Amino acid sequence: MRQALIIAGPTCSGKSALALALAERLGGTVINADAMQCYRELRVLTARPTPEEEARAPHALYGVLPASVVGSVAWWRAAALEAMEGASLPILCGGTGMYLRALTQGLSALPDVTPAARAEARALLAELGPEALHARLNAEDAALIRPSDSQRIARAHEVWLSTGRSLAHWQRAAPLLPPAPYAFRAILLDPPRAELRAAIAARWQAMLTGGAREEVATLLAQGLDPALPAMRAHGVPELAALLRGEITGDEASRRAIANTGAYTRRQATWFRHQPLMAARHVPFAAPQRAHIINARFASLAQFSESEQAKIFAFLREGVDGAIPPP
Repeated sequence: MRQALIIAGPTCSGKSALALALAERLGGTVINADAMQCYRELRVLTARPTPEEEARAPHALYGVLPASVVGSVAWWRAAALEAMEGASLPILCGGTGMYLRALTQGLSALPDVTPAARAEARALLAELGPEALHARLNAEDAALIRPSDSQRIARAHEVWLSTGRSLAHWQRAAPLLPPAPYAFRAILLDPPRAELRAAIAARWQAMLTGGAREEVATLLAQGLDPALPAMRAHGVPELAALLRGEITGDEASRRAIANTGAYTRRQATWFRHQPLMAARHVPFAAPQRAHIINARFASLAQFSESEQAKIFAFLREGVDGAIPPP
């Protein structure tokens, strides 16, 4: 079974830096597993790797979708498998847990929805808002989806309109796309909350200096549906409100930093409860192992030689030389 690495963790924990360092050392390809970094219009606000970083090692699935498109879990899974097939060592890097779970645990093959159903669901979401549309869901879907999760609410509604059955029904009944045929090793970055909060604030200021406001202005000029995922990326709603004159710059920054911090808390909780991430060096039924680093990653040189040795020993473990020594 081929080897693949996963670098996971909350936003701003240093995943991209670690993935790039490992790709350079191990001859790997960094494959994006972050839903927002798929969108080409959002390089600054999603902290996508820079052109200089992308030149240091092969990268895949960064900036490949227009903001007008909804990048589904099923789409990403298929694209990631294709990218992995062409990589000597795939290094999946990102914080979108549903993407990684679809790869490591499989995915229900849900039915296609009709364009009319999709348009109606998105129109209702824009007209009513997520909480009111959530109230219209059947009991099964309503129990599984948060009232604030507008994307999943719209998805459930469009599946119902297309098929007459709930999303929960199809998730139970649809055949499962199997886990990817790889032996996964995962490194979870789980830095202390205070360290992560400081990094989020620093990154936001760097984004503003780097053109985030101009990036959002260009995005708004497309006149896209505000319910689209790209329009709800961290920082987009806040800077959009600033550009419309609804809030001040200080308020936009306060909201963006607070909302990103709340999201990282949900990410960290989610990852801690996934089988692949649940414990250090504990094998599971599938050939998957996890190594947890309780620090924010800035560069490989940040760690002592002994910590670096632990990381590479963990990655080499059980793969018969597929990963060379550091």
